[in-house]
Formats: sequence, C-alpha cells, structure tokens
Amino acid sequence: MVTVRKKRTAVLSGIVPLALLLAGCGGGDDSAKPSAAPPAASSPVPSASPADPNAVEKTAVLASYASMWVEQMKAYRKADAKGTDLEKYATAEALGQFRNDLDRMKAAGTVVRGDLVHDATKVTAVNLDATTPTATVQDCMDISKWQTYSTRKNQVLPMPSNQPRRYVATATAEKWEDGWIITKFTPDGARSC
Repeated sequence: MVTVRKKRTAVLSGIVPLALLLAGCGGGDDSAKPSAAPPAASSPVPSASPADPNAVEKTAVLASYASMWVEQMKAYRKADAKGTDLEKYATAEALGQFRNDLDRMKAAGTVVRGDLVHDATKVTAVNLDATTPTATVQDCMDISKWQTYSTRKNQVLPMPSNQPRRYVATATAEKWEDGWIITKFTPDGARSC
C-alpha cells in the first residue's frame, strides 16, 4: 500500500477545554522562574490484546500517542515547544490546539507543574484498508495532580472549581510513511472516567 506523505502543517483551530486551566491569571514580574523542576508526566500504557490481528499497529499507535504526551508536557512545562519533538508526533488540528494552548500560557505567564496521568488508554478503532490508515485512541485523563504555576506571581494558581479532574479524551491518528501521527485530539470534560 502506498501512503502519501503529507505536509505537517498546523491548523490553528479549536479550543481545548484545558485552555482556561493552562492560561491562569496574569500580572506581576515576567522574569520570575518556577522554584523547582516539575516531575515527568506519566505516559499512557499500551494495551493491545495479543490475539488481536491489529495488535502490532495498535501498539505502534499507542507508542506514538504516549510520545506525543511526553513532548507536549515538555512544552507545557516551559510554555514553549522549542526544543521538543512535538511536531514528530502531532500535526494538523491536534498540533494547532497545542500551539494555541502554549500561546495562551505564554501570554498569561503560566507553565504546568505536576503530573498528568493516563488511565485505560486504548485503541478503539483501526482502519488499515483506507488510503491513509487511521486509528482512534480513547484515554482517561487525570489532572488531579496537575498544577498551573504563575511565573509572574511565583505561585500555583487554583484550579477552577468546575474543572473536571478526570475525563475522557479521544485522539485520531493517521499512518504516514514515517509512522503514526496524531491529527486530532478532543478532550470531553462532560464525560468523566
């Protein structure tokens, strides 16, 4: 099967519900730095059944999804994607959403601290017969140990009271010449997990 290599460009559209959480409040000294390095985020744990004929592809999709989160958290911890490999694992709408988050964080003077935990991450659909193979990932995201830190105020900002701490997120992946890449990421704060 021939897969057409697509140009990885970000479509700056959509708003991730975490935007308000990530942006926080502004004001104060822009030169302030967080006092301690945050711990690394936990990665989604691949879960593909060995009897599944698509197990190898599902494992590859989950590995790409996990790598995207590692790179995304590196960017969120400094409100900047420079020096990360985020574009290697995310493109199109997903990358656009993450860049929008980073722009809001930078403007507000906030970074992320703490852990983002992924629970029961799994590939729920795979279509290897399409011209560009696709897969869908479902994840339970736990942000209960995630903190928004104001670099201007030198303090952790309170999480909005209406912000769900655990919710379902869905990602769409496409298989390109160099592997699986996340093209869409949709958090659903209305679906707890």
